[in-house]
Amino acid sequence: MKKIVIVALLLCSGAAFAQRSSVQQLKMHSDILGAEKEVTVYLPAGYEKSGERYPVLYLLHGAWGSHTDWIEKGNAKFIADEAIAGGTALPMIIIMPDAKGEGPDLAGKNMGYFNLPGWAYEDYFFRELIPHIDKTFRTKAEKGLRAIAGLSMGGGGATFYAQRHPEYFSSACALSALVDEPNSRAASRLGSDFAEAGRKVNPVSFVKNATEAQLAALRSVRWYFDCGDDDHLIVGNLTLFLLMREKEVPMELRVRNGGHNWVYWQTALTPVLQFISTGFAAEK
Repeated sequence: MKKIVIVALLLCSGAAFAQRSSVQQLKMHSDILGAEKEVTVYLPAGYEKSGERYPVLYLLHGAWGSHTDWIEKGNAKFIADEAIAGGTALPMIIIMPDAKGEGPDLAGKNMGYFNLPGWAYEDYFFRELIPHIDKTFRTKAEKGLRAIAGLSMGGGGATFYAQRHPEYFSSACALSALVDEPNSRAASRLGSDFAEAGRKVNPVSFVKNATEAQLAALRSVRWYFDCGDDDHLIVGNLTLFLLMREKEVPMELRVRNGGHNWVYWQTALTPVLQFISTGFAAEK
């Protein structure tokens, strides 16, 4: 009897293990960048055996960070597992691309989601990364079932990507986002190439100068912003929110107690997953 019980427990344990989520580290060659780029991928529990296709969230890291940040610092695997298991979020694939710089602190040359001189990252993201992900994984490769989110520099990236490519995303969520020109102190730390590129795709300026056709396209995206009341970037977030209201582009804004740190961003992730899942559910 004991042997039967032990075998049964092992079988149950194996079945539970088979249903766990997984995190993979990938490398892909980019012809556009002329470099190898790394990507972290979260696959929900059941992905390996279900045969189903899944909606996709592109989750962007901040400056002085890398593609591993959301897993290693943001606890994203645990948070996503809990949200999905609890019914707060739909099962989804989460793609965490790499936009770190080449300096010792992961900043400096080639940092960010912009097209920089000799480093067309935005082109890589849309012309190579998204097609590669859709080919490699069982994604639901359509606007209504693709979303983008990010923190700080990645929040700015999520915002201007959805502004410039609204046909790709159902929802865009920005946490503590860099959406206006950085102050002189921040700009000096980010680098001149970064600051110059940021001025060209500034999300606040985009909304100020948007045409009626561009505003109509913005309204096809579900917008969600969250920024702490002690965050040094809150003014830009509030400015963008007020502009969106003025231009009649619906946008949800959360301002909570907190600053520009991982404690804040971890608590922000579950509501983001819930928000984008609501959009995904409308398309299913």
